[in-house]
Amino acid sequence: MKILKNIVWILLAVCAFSCEEHVIEYDAAPVSGAAEFQLHYVVPVTAVAANNIYRVEINGKVYSNTSAPLTTYNAIPSGTASAFYTAEPGNVNIKLYQGTDGTTLVYDQNATLVAGKQNIFVHNFNQPPVVVDNGFPYQDAVTLDTDTTSYVKFYNFLYETTNVPTTLRLQYQYIFTRSYFNEKGERIIVNKDTLDVGPPVAFGESTGWQPVKVFKEVYNASGTARLDYLIQVVDANGNITGRLQARTTGGTTQPYADFWTTTVGRNVHHIYAGLRTAAPGSAVRLFTAN
Repeated sequence: MKILKNIVWILLAVCAFSCEEHVIEYDAAPVSGAAEFQLHYVVPVTAVAANNIYRVEINGKVYSNTSAPLTTYNAIPSGTASAFYTAEPGNVNIKLYQGTDGTTLVYDQNATLVAGKQNIFVHNFNQPPVVVDNGFPYQDAVTLDTDTTSYVKFYNFLYETTNVPTTLRLQYQYIFTRSYFNEKGERIIVNKDTLDVGPPVAFGESTGWQPVKVFKEVYNASGTARLDYLIQVVDANGNITGRLQARTTGGTTQPYADFWTTTVGRNVHHIYAGLRTAAPGSAVRLFTAN
């Protein structure tokens, strides 16, 4: 028994020594007071590899290179929701390079960043970017029942033709289907409402985060459903003058309409960009915030 006790004490001593010698450290830097940003590339160009950005420099520091190019109508950091780059607040210089070797300078402009989270939109190679407050912390819904709310932030970066931003004020809308499940588990549609996603927005503006209602396709599940979206044109007096007519990326001109699978509890950027009356056309692209 005495030998057993000695062995136990030896093992405890070894464990204590090992814990002291192998301290786990996290290589991280505090972001308090830093300018956090996501960079969006929405210049109305054709979505081909030649138009990708193969090098991004902020104040001379490389943030993205040929190993992870910034593709057309996308953003960096990519692949991870809620990821942001950081920089010192104040005036920053942004350089973008095309060419698979990342040597063709196509953008050299300045922007002012503030402490906190923001989204930078490069929409024209010859103009400064538009910087939009990210709206963090994000909204959420508190419910004792299954959640039925998602959040959308719509942006208007539509061009009429090359280098000519639209002068139209756009009202983003979605169609909410009121329905219920009967005793057989069948979905019974009552009616459909067309609801506004925030206020109408001019070029370079956003609606801010707006709640949209989601009728979950499966009640007792994480929660997704199809939502259909429309865009109306609003005049200077706030009156809707009709559906937006726009050329699609497929080459046809028609009233804008699209649909997306929407997940409850998510915050998603809906970014409208491209050319309204010419190729390559226009479309809403999504970028998930969380």
